[in-house]
Amino acid sequence: MSPRILPRPEHTVSRKDIDPEALKVLYRLKNHGFVAYLVGGGVRDLLLGRRPKDFDIGTSAHPQQVKRLFRNCFIIGRRFRLCHVRFGRKVVEVSTFRRQAAPEEGDPLIRRDNAFGTPEEDAFRRDFTVNALFYDIATFSVIDYVGGLEDLERRTIRTIGDPGVRFREDPVRMLRAVALAARLDFSIDPDTVEAIRFLRGEIVKSSPARVLEEFYKILRQGAARRTFEMLHELGLLAYLLPSADEAVARGETELLPSLGRLDQFRQAGRVSGEDLAHPLLLGTLLVPLGLPPRGAGARDLRREERPIDETLDVAAEMASLGAEPEPERPAPASSLALPFARRDLDRLRLILAAQPRLLEVHRSGRVRQMLAGRGYLEEALRWLEIHGGTDAGELAAYWRSLDLAPHPPSDAETVRVGEGAVSAPPPDRRPRRRRRRHRRRPAPPSPATP
Repeated sequence: MSPRILPRPEHTVSRKDIDPEALKVLYRLKNHGFVAYLVGGGVRDLLLGRRPKDFDIGTSAHPQQVKRLFRNCFIIGRRFRLCHVRFGRKVVEVSTFRRQAAPEEGDPLIRRDNAFGTPEEDAFRRDFTVNALFYDIATFSVIDYVGGLEDLERRTIRTIGDPGVRFREDPVRMLRAVALAARLDFSIDPDTVEAIRFLRGEIVKSSPARVLEEFYKILRQGAARRTFEMLHELGLLAYLLPSADEAVARGETELLPSLGRLDQFRQAGRVSGEDLAHPLLLGTLLVPLGLPPRGAGARDLRREERPIDETLDVAAEMASLGAEPEPERPAPASSLALPFARRDLDRLRLILAAQPRLLEVHRSGRVRQMLAGRGYLEEALRWLEIHGGTDAGELAAYWRSLDLAPHPPSDAETVRVGEGAVSAPPPDRRPRRRRRRHRRRPAPPSPATP
């Protein structure tokens, strides 16, 4: 079909708003004869006047061709082969144009998605119309094959094609539709809403690791409270986090205010989403559901016989942590067991245990000795800022002013030895006394033989 093309004077996307490293990748691909588009959410956000979180690129170049153009390129993924072009800590994601993968017989789930195609085919295989817009670096035009520009004007989230088919192909798309609508303050197309209500149980077929990663994205995006309210309204939350669904249904929980405080902290722009570590996000979600800072539940989570990467059943975990079951609203017969990492739960315990100490300003000297150099200190201060009340910002600033973080030895404490360097002992400590080694006495001569 013929796309709708907006030339440069008819849209607001400007190269000055695109990340410089992403522009380098686009221009190098174009200069070597490949088609190169800025794709997906980056184009959508630029058209809405928002600052994109990521700048993804679609191209006619195959992954190995991209790798030959960039020495700092790494090919990742099995289900979906991608190229990551690294510039320091920054990553520009480059994907080859693909066509819709044919489902396996009797199974609508997409398990492989590496069939290369044209830009038009790539647009129609994407999830939502507002995510299928392209920006052509060669002509500076915006290209729309699926009606995404009209849906942007209507502020509507709509699937490309039959929503029932698209959600059966990848049930995680239901979660993404709700999260995207909440973040952009858009409505969801009625047909898409009906399909979510009808197919919400399909979400249990998704990879738990993928669903958990989507939850972390939701908690970082600044609209977590609204997203959880919508997930409850559409019936998805009962299959994802039964305890959270029951808490939202009761309306007497601290869960929604806790998510709201996280949203306010994120929207204030104090830190980026990437600077919010998993334990902070996990605590914002689980602590209101009954996770205590200390007690029997802590001992259960520290059991040595539990592997680090073992999947934790959320419903069972909440019950073990003291959550009250709701007999009048049972959980669905099948729900996901999200793989919360034990290391994140243990670190959350440390963050929570530090909070009473951070309130003891009158004992700052002793508290400073206890917390100095702790690896979780910065996360504990961020938890205080998010959930500590009105004076939390001043408290966090006070503790940061004490410089409790570990620091490398100064030049005065370092002794150069050849080409390397070693740390000298502190001046107030006596040098270690060298132990004297005793020479072994020679054995007495053996008697002479006659």
